[in-house]
Amino acid sequence: MERYFKLSEHGSNVRTEVIAGITTFLTMAYIIFVNPDILSSTGMDRNAVFVATCLAAAIGSAIMGLWANWPIAMAPGMGLNAFFAFTVVGAMGFTWQQALGAVFISGMIFLFMTVTGLRRWLIAGIPHSMRSGIAAGIGMFLAIIAMQSSGLVVDSPATLITLGDLTATGTLLTIAGFFIIIALDAMKVTGAILIGILVITVAAILLGVSEFGGIMSMPPSIAPTFMQLDLAGALTYGIFQVILVMVLVEVFDATGTLIGVAKRAGLLTEGPAHTNKGLGRALLADSTAITAGSLLGTSSTTAYVESASGVQAGGRTGLTALVVALLFLLAMFFAPLAGSVPAYATAPALLYVATLMVREMSDIEWGDVTESAPAVLTALAMPFTYSIANGLAFGFISYAVIKLLTGKAGQVHPATWIVAGMFVIKFAFFGAH
Repeated sequence: MERYFKLSEHGSNVRTEVIAGITTFLTMAYIIFVNPDILSSTGMDRNAVFVATCLAAAIGSAIMGLWANWPIAMAPGMGLNAFFAFTVVGAMGFTWQQALGAVFISGMIFLFMTVTGLRRWLIAGIPHSMRSGIAAGIGMFLAIIAMQSSGLVVDSPATLITLGDLTATGTLLTIAGFFIIIALDAMKVTGAILIGILVITVAAILLGVSEFGGIMSMPPSIAPTFMQLDLAGALTYGIFQVILVMVLVEVFDATGTLIGVAKRAGLLTEGPAHTNKGLGRALLADSTAITAGSLLGTSSTTAYVESASGVQAGGRTGLTALVVALLFLLAMFFAPLAGSVPAYATAPALLYVATLMVREMSDIEWGDVTESAPAVLTALAMPFTYSIANGLAFGFISYAVIKLLTGKAGQVHPATWIVAGMFVIKFAFFGAH
C-alpha cells in the first residue's frame, strides 16, 4: 500500500486513509436510498437500481483510487438522476431503457472530450456566473421534487402550486427529517444526511406509514437493469437535447468537484491543467465511470463533493476512495433496509442537498447585469419549467443575446455561442421537448 499509493509522500498512513474513507462513505451513503427512490418512478426495478447504484459507486470510486490515486469518491449524481427520471422519461416520454442508452452515449462523448482536451476548452468557455446559476438551478429543481413527493406542495388550478396538508403524517415526517439533518450537520456530525434518513424511516415504520422489510439479505438480482440500455431507441427524435444536457451538466458538476476537492487536498500543482498528471487521470476515471454505470442500470455517475469530508479527515490518496468502494460493495447486503425507506425519508435529504446547491448563487457576478440576469434566469427556469434542460437553454441563449445587444459580444467564448446556437436549433426544429 505504501508503494502503490505513496502514502508517506502524501503525508498520510493507512489508518488515516481508512478513517477518511469511512467518513466520506457516511456523508454520501444517502445515495443508496435516494437514487432507487427517484429512478424507480420510471418503472425501473427498485432493488436492481439499488444494486446498480452500489456497484456503480464502487466501480467508479475504485477506478478513481487505483488509477488516479485521488481521495475522491464517485456515485450516481444528484440532479442528473432527477433529469433522467422526471424530464427524459417523465416529460419527454422516453423509456428508461432509452434513457440509459442516452447516458451511455453521453459517457462516450464525455470520454472523447476528456481525451481530446475538448472538455477543458468547454469548461474554460462557460462564464463563471452561468456555472453558479446552473448549480443553484439544479438545487431548486431538487427542492421542488422533494416538496412535491412529500406533500409539502400540491398542484392548484388557481396558482399552479400551493401549500399541501401540513397535518399529514408523511409531510410532518419530512419536516422533522429536514430539521434533524440541518441540526446534525450544524453540529458537525458525520453522516448527518444518512442518520436523518434512517431516523425518519424508523419513525415511519413505527407510525405505520412504511412497511419494515428487514435489514440485511443477500443482494437482490441486478438482471432487471443490467445491460438493458436501448442504444438504437435512444438515437431517436429529441435525443439531441438529452445528450447535450447530460454532457454539459456532467462537465460542470464532475470537473468542478474534482478540482475543488483536489485543491483542498493539495493535489493540484501550479500551472496549466494538462501538466497535472493526477487531474488528467481523474478526468478519465470519472468519464469511464459514467459508461459503466449505464451498463449496470443507473443514471450518470459523477465525483462527489462529499469527498471533501474525507479530505478534511486526512485522506490524501486513492486508498481513501478504495475504502469507499469496499463499503459500497458491503452496502449491497442492506437491500431490505433500502426497500423500507419511504419517500418521506428521502425528501428531507433532497431538500437539504438543494439548500447546499443554492448557495452557489453567492458566486454570481451581481455587479454586472449581463452576467447576473442569464444566471438567475437559468436557476429560475429549472424548477418553474420542471426541466434542467430548459434552464440551460434559457440561460445560454439569454447570455449570448444580452451580450450581443449590449455590445459585449466579444466577451462571449466560442463554446458559449456554440451551446446557445444548439439550443436555438433545438427549439426551432424540435419544439419544447
